[in-house]
Amino acid sequence: MAVSLRGLYFVVTLFLGSFFGSIFMLGPFLPLMLLSPAWYRWLTDRIVATWLTLPVALLELVFKVKVVITGDGFVPGERSVIIMNHRTRLDWMFLWCCLLRCSYLRLEKICLRRVSPCGLRWAMQVASFIFIHRRWEDDRQHMENMLEYFCDIREPLQLLMFPEGTDLTDNTRARSDEFAQKNGLPKYEYVLHPRTTGFTFIVDTLRKGDNLDAIHDITVAYPQNIPQTERHLVLGLFPREIHFHVRRYPVSSLPAGGAELQAWCQERWAEKEERLRAFYTGARVFDASRRSRIPPCKTELRVMLIKAASLLYWSAFIALCCAGLFLSPLLRAYFLLMVLFFLGQQRAAGGLELLELACHRHWAGGGARGGDEKADAQKKR
Repeated sequence: MAVSLRGLYFVVTLFLGSFFGSIFMLGPFLPLMLLSPAWYRWLTDRIVATWLTLPVALLELVFKVKVVITGDGFVPGERSVIIMNHRTRLDWMFLWCCLLRCSYLRLEKICLRRVSPCGLRWAMQVASFIFIHRRWEDDRQHMENMLEYFCDIREPLQLLMFPEGTDLTDNTRARSDEFAQKNGLPKYEYVLHPRTTGFTFIVDTLRKGDNLDAIHDITVAYPQNIPQTERHLVLGLFPREIHFHVRRYPVSSLPAGGAELQAWCQERWAEKEERLRAFYTGARVFDASRRSRIPPCKTELRVMLIKAASLLYWSAFIALCCAGLFLSPLLRAYFLLMVLFFLGQQRAAGGLELLELACHRHWAGGGARGGDEKADAQKKR
């Protein structure tokens, strides 16, 4: 299949926005990390949120993707863990279309596997996303350190995680069926059996740190055109509609014990299987009203203005960065220094999020532990 010009435009625009944004928008504020990690986090979360509106603007304004949100919706600004089925490798990006309307993008963090493109990885590091290796013995300590940091600085967050661990494909479904057969569980067609260890650990840690208000259980579905990977976007295979069904569970309604919480998560996935079966074998809607029970915190007019402003701003920003690098030797020197810094910190410290943790522990009087984690990160690279 041939590469689509509009698909190439989408991917290149997102990459350049992330790459130049890391260098020219986030880079100048990196020294603040050394002085006050809490203020650095407050500021960078808001800068990163401006970029998160760009994929939404491209998907909905340029490629006319429709977004349908049903179910409970969100209470704006509340601290939550978001659990979602992982239908494609791109679900995390499509979710921003939902959060722009129903919440605040600056609150979102993602628990995800490490990504390769430098611009995306650097921006995600500055955003303090939680990178994992999918090996619990490697991930547990880092996850605990990151969550305790968010609790310490009292910065509210909505943490997105995928308990299934990977997206739904024929191969992953076969592995899930094999796991189900060994453990006497039903075989699923529309979801994978969830891995509950990380979920229960995250919920327990945030609950102990008094930094959790609710669990948002989101089911995502695509009536037509399911772009499984980034390659499908490059080929121009964008979804026509994205449906999100939200169930909100206040933290007071969750079971207290770890085993009970694991069973609770497994029950949610059994419900997802039935909900998705009804979706794909029926009218391909979760709710015939196509409305959320909790109204979005932004009107459609406001959402439209945000998307239009984002598209104009980032298009101009990318063009100005390209022009500035071509015309200004001083800007080229700054650009080169920042690229070398980002590459160097990755090799020396293992990621900007680890430097941020080390700075926080220094000011909190616990620098040794941060140094230990940086050493562990270097061994794992």
